[in-house]
Amino acid sequence: MTFRGQFDHSLDAKNRLNVPAKFRPSFSGGVVLAKALEPCVAIWAPDSFEQWTESFLSNLNPVSRERRSLTRYFAGNSWDVELDSAGRVTLNAPLLGHAGISKEVVVIGNLDHIEVWDRGHWLQDQESLDSEIVGIAESLGHPS
Repeated sequence: MTFRGQFDHSLDAKNRLNVPAKFRPSFSGGVVLAKALEPCVAIWAPDSFEQWTESFLSNLNPVSRERRSLTRYFAGNSWDVELDSAGRVTLNAPLLGHAGISKEVVVIGNLDHIEVWDRGHWLQDQESLDSEIVGIAESLGHPS
């Protein structure tokens, strides 16, 4: 499944997130909650998380500082969990702190995974991105 769209949600008192119903079938084999590079929580299907990390780790020398640092960051800041019977996942304290999440969140589709953003951080990010996106797109050029 390709994840698209954005959904406003609130965490409950136990920091549980109700995963949007249309996304739940993709997580029937489990969920990986991970600290993202941006201030948000990434939610991956296990196979997709493995493919993504392998896509950049496999090209690095296994004993290089860069590979060790990236492996430590992504493996040490990810957790294998399951959706509960109501389609929820509990976001733990390290992830909530990283993302600055309190209660009000936005769940966004990011093609191969979903992200959970604090609503205020999401609005700020979108405002910045709106002013930068044309320059980013133009800087990439177009293959002929």
